[in-house]
Amino acid sequence: MSISTITQTAPVTLTAGAIVEIKRLMAEDGFDTNQRLRIGVKGGGCSGMTYVLGFDLPLPEDTHFEIEGIACIINNSHQLYLFGMEVDWQGGLNSRGFTFSNPNASKTCGCGTSFAV
Repeated sequence: MSISTITQTAPVTLTAGAIVEIKRLMAEDGFDTNQRLRIGVKGGGCSGMTYVLGFDLPLPEDTHFEIEGIACIINNSHQLYLFGMEVDWQGGLNSRGFTFSNPNASKTCGCGTSFAV
């Protein structure tokens, strides 16, 4: 059985805009306070891998960290792909949503949620 890891250094960063939006989502009625913000990857997308950002329950293979009071988790094996990444929130009329700036990506696609390493 794997043991969860707690780290003082966050493997990713959130911009001020992302923090405000995530805290807004967490303040909605019915939010499950047992869930954490999961930052990860999965296979698929235009370039081979797609970012995962959502609320989820922790698993034994997760690393736990906190950013500005937001409890976050990342699968230990995903840190290789995401270490140093910045998550931002764009609230404009033309582009609304979370964006990812990943220094580990060798190629990204126009949708902004898919990358290759």
